[in-house]
Amino acid sequence: MANPQPDRIAVTHDIDYQLAFDLAPIGLVLSRNRTMVNCNRRVCEMFGATREQLIGQSFQILYPSADEYERTGARIAPLLNRDGTYSDDRLMKRLDGRFRGEIFWCHVTGRALNRDAPHEAGIWSFEDLSSRRPVKAELTAREREVAAHVMDGLTAKEIGKALAISHRTVEIYRARLMRKYQASTTADLVHKLMGG
Repeated sequence: MANPQPDRIAVTHDIDYQLAFDLAPIGLVLSRNRTMVNCNRRVCEMFGATREQLIGQSFQILYPSADEYERTGARIAPLLNRDGTYSDDRLMKRLDGRFRGEIFWCHVTGRALNRDAPHEAGIWSFEDLSSRRPVKAELTAREREVAAHVMDGLTAKEIGKALAISHRTVEIYRARLMRKYQASTTADLVHKLMGG
């Protein structure tokens, strides 16, 4: 089947769900055991990759590091198990194309199809936030994780619990972030992380 242009698609009463999936304005991925089994055009554009480069691959290739991929999976599994859904803003990595290796902020939302085995099968959406939230400083993996939680308004103790580290360690990372972003307060840091 030729790739129809969105403006040439005739509106009918019968919905072509595959076409709707493929042309959705937000990135969509179907997964099994944290491996991509289908994705739409927007995901390919966002990550600078072809479907062939993504299908059959672990989500790990879209993370800045293997550690972040592992920690994120471990952190979200109990939440997917409990609620069936999860969403956050996180730093992801472009795979290929002219921005190959670029780190960018991405809003990710997922739904587990089986709460008892949350990574078994899922539906994930990806929204590129780079136009409103550019990455302005080189950050370590742990700084990226702490930054994401700081933007959610969590305290050092809450972040420490979420990341399974001491709240004092969180305070050290937050202080590093404040220096890198030249922020005088946590509120100022959040503003600067948000692209302000």
